[in-house]
Amino acid sequence: MKEGDFKVTVTTTGELRAVKSVQVQGPPNLPQAQIYQPIKIATLVPEGTVVKAGDMVAELDRGAAAGKLNEVQLNVQKAEAQYTQAQLDSTLNLSKAREELRTLEFALEEKRIAKEQAQYEAPSVRRQAEIDLQKADRALAQAKRDYATKTQQAIAKMREVGADLDRHKNTLKIIQDVVGAFTIKAPAPGMVIYAKEWNGRKKVVGSQVSPWEPTVATLPDLTQMESITYVNEIDVRKLAVGQEVKLSLDSDPSKVLTGKVTAVANVGEQRPNTDAKVFEVKVQVMQSDTTLRPGMTTSNAVQTAVVKKARFIPLEAVQADSGRTFVFRRRGGSVVRQEIETGLMNDNEVIVARGLEPRDEVLLAAPADAATLQTVTLPGRPKQSAPAKPSDSAQKAPVPVVPPTAAPTPAPAAAPVAKATAASTSR
Repeated sequence: MKEGDFKVTVTTTGELRAVKSVQVQGPPNLPQAQIYQPIKIATLVPEGTVVKAGDMVAELDRGAAAGKLNEVQLNVQKAEAQYTQAQLDSTLNLSKAREELRTLEFALEEKRIAKEQAQYEAPSVRRQAEIDLQKADRALAQAKRDYATKTQQAIAKMREVGADLDRHKNTLKIIQDVVGAFTIKAPAPGMVIYAKEWNGRKKVVGSQVSPWEPTVATLPDLTQMESITYVNEIDVRKLAVGQEVKLSLDSDPSKVLTGKVTAVANVGEQRPNTDAKVFEVKVQVMQSDTTLRPGMTTSNAVQTAVVKKARFIPLEAVQADSGRTFVFRRRGGSVVRQEIETGLMNDNEVIVARGLEPRDEVLLAAPADAATLQTVTLPGRPKQSAPAKPSDSAQKAPVPVVPPTAAPTPAPAAAPVAKATAASTSR
């Protein structure tokens, strides 16, 4: 049994990424341009390239937008033709209406003259002249009202075709801007790191950019890094924000960095190629190292507890039976099955709270005669009923306290001595 500081750690594998980064995105208004299908990446600078603001990072395939651009251009031409046609129709209709007004005005003047000339005619003739004048006056008034209505109709028609033309022109402008943005440039200086798709794979040449997720790459801030790791549901209960972490790089195991837990997910998730749910844990790297790069694999050792001056034994020595914990204890030359009370455990060892002394030794494997060994329970605990039977029967026979090879030796010697003493007495 060992004695000293007992440390409980959770070791996981993580991946470095920058705490802050600038996203390099394709056109953000693809849906407004009526482009809903993903677009392929035609060209992409090598990952790790250091770029300046305005440098080209990627080029998207323009084939997807070319068909839509031609379609919208045709719609604009059609809308312009409809607008021109509506202008001509309105001009022609209003021109005809104005000509009809002039004709009616002349007709009204003729009827007025006819009425004046009929004042010396018979009453019936005068009455007919009055009726004709009234009809001409009413026709002119009705024509004026119709002309006002036709003017309003022409204005409404021009507004309709004009709005349709503006809509198509706006769509054309958006598509032209989108096509121009197919050449993706860096919004800020930095190192190009490829973005990841939903399945964890990096976007490369030939990958598709979704209209709703147009990110192609990122420009990380390498001065602030963190390790993203995933912990199973058994170990995640041991983790808490603020715990210290020792990080080592798979590319350079000799380099050890310090960190601390900054976030522990409350809800598990299903990761690709895993059956069990895991919880995301973020570990911030406390030092700034120029050799750190996003995507590097780290080994994270999270120290969850430290017990000073603890007594602990290897996990291989511990056995469980009916809800109790036992070890095979060797003290001197005898071995017994000793019940113990355990405490915290780590990957290799467990603390012994009661049942063993510092000088005791424990066996890592059960001995051959384990079924006949005496079971020693903790004070105040009832004896086990099931294992007690073989040990009771073993106690009825002489329990070998000394090594088994020494037990038969005195018996043959004692018998002859006893017989010799009896013969001399009879003589």
